[in-house]
Amino acid sequence: MFRALGNPARLRIVAELARRKVCQTGDLVDVLPLAQSTVSQHLKVLKEAGIVRGDIDGEPCYCLEP
Repeated sequence: MFRALGNPARLRIVAELARRKVCQTGDLVDVLPLAQSTVSQHLKVLKEAGIVRGDIDGEPCYCLEP
């Protein structure tokens, strides 16, 4: 888990998810200076670490794991 949070971009994603509660990947791309593919990769790392949960209802939505 600490390795997943050791990246400043991933910390920013976690902070944004804490603020918004639920985000789509595009919402995060709008507020981060990163490409969509980069944000998706960071979300994958956070999801594998058990920090975020991603559900797919049409568009992928992410939230912090309770």
